[in-house]
Amino acid sequence: MRKFGLFLFIVFLAVLWAAGFQAQAKKIDVNGVWEMTIETPQGSMPPTDATFEQQGEALKVTMKGPQGEEMKGEGKVKADEIEWSFSFNTPRGDMTITFKGKIEGETMSGEALMGDFGSMAWKATKKKEGTERLIYH
Repeated sequence: MRKFGLFLFIVFLAVLWAAGFQAQAKKIDVNGVWEMTIETPQGSMPPTDATFEQQGEALKVTMKGPQGEEMKGEGKVKADEIEWSFSFNTPRGDMTITFKGKIEGETMSGEALMGDFGSMAWKATKKKEGTERLIYH
């Protein structure tokens, strides 16, 4: 009986160790610049760069708004899920846009919840360091 109890204890410790190892292996890092596209009822918005700064689960996001203004938001990353929000003033009052999605390696996608305006799909791809988008006039 003692041997069986010792065996169960060793199995329990092995399961705990494996779960901890797997949790460490799944840490996701979204730091950097991502090229985002938002699908609107009028079609895709031109891609915009979003800069993500992640510290643990905490997230800070900076991106350009529709009129070129800089928008700053905060959110979180937990496992493969990401969420952040921007709040700003409009002629119709205060508005918050909340982005929710899943991270899959160098890509992520989800929905942008736009208050009374419903939701829109979005997707993003991580930009490689040193790449810049060329803009032709």
